[in-house]
Amino acid sequence: MFRKMIGGKLKFTFRPVDGAHEVFVAGDFTEWKPVRMRRQEDGHFGISLRVPLGNHEYKFVVGQEWIPDPDNAEWALNPYGTMNSVAVV
Repeated sequence: MFRKMIGGKLKFTFRPVDGAHEVFVAGDFTEWKPVRMRRQEDGHFGISLRVPLGNHEYKFVVGQEWIPDPDNAEWALNPYGTMNSVAVV
């Protein structure tokens, strides 16, 4: 899930269902390079990133699997025939 924050930042959070030890977020705002998220006390993983204004596509990376955000209903078809999540800043 993402939440807009003041100053052009987005806060991304993800709760893995399988007890993953590492979670990353990747999107057009990271040039699709995965950025490690930090484990929170409640078991979620989270990170805040500065993102320019506009529509941005992203996914979470858990293990070797790229996963659209299950808490975001805004998705877009990508060139690989799968879905990316969409965040609007």
